[in-house]
Amino acid sequence: MKKVFRLEDLDCANCAAKMERHVSKLDGVNSVSVNFMTQRMAIDADDARFEDIMDQVVKVCRKVEPDCRIVR
Repeated sequence: MKKVFRLEDLDCANCAAKMERHVSKLDGVNSVSVNFMTQRMAIDADDARFEDIMDQVVKVCRKVEPDCRIVR
């Protein structure tokens, strides 16, 4: 399943790159793209576990950028 999410309060391109790198390593994630300029995250992950994977994605993103929110 591929979905695009809006990000709020993503402060820098470096943080976006870190998020992308860490999320891509999660089990079940096929691909991820975090765009700082558009404040969007596109993620392609296993359909059956998508919500569980997104919960992990939120945790990873909070570690990198504590103020950033993924609008679901």
